Amino acid sequence: MTLLQKIAFGYFIVVGFAASLNYLPIPGIIDENGNAFGIFALDLFDDLLHLVSALWALAASLISHRASKIFLTWFGLAYLADGLLGLATGSGFLDFGIFVYGFYEYPSFLIKLAANTPHLALGGFAVLSAKLFDR
Repeated sequence: MTLLQKIAFGYFIVVGFAASLNYLPIPGIIDENGNAFGIFALDLFDDLLHLVSALWALAASLISHRASKIFLTWFGLAYLADGLLGLATGSGFLDFGIFVYGFYEYPSFLIKLAANTPHLALGGFAVLSAKLFDR
């Protein structure tokens, strides 16, 4: 297994965990208002999006180095763009939030940043990994 395949497998674990947040009885993850980490709500559509992404990562990691590079590139670009749009507008496109809710005002820029950091970090690292570790 190449490094890119291992990274893609890591994405399977991380994004799979994100898909399961609403269903794990871990104190402090989902608050009394249904918000993950007290910042944002994850609905069934978000959970399915994360599950499909995790399964794509798993398949890519098991298939080949090339499949892992394709996954990391396209997943990375999509999640990075979603995080940037969320940072700019308060809503992303992967969950159709920008189309359903339009611009969303968070109570502060720091909360908006915290809400979008997962997609910015996951997307940015995926794109960088696809470029830096393609050997």
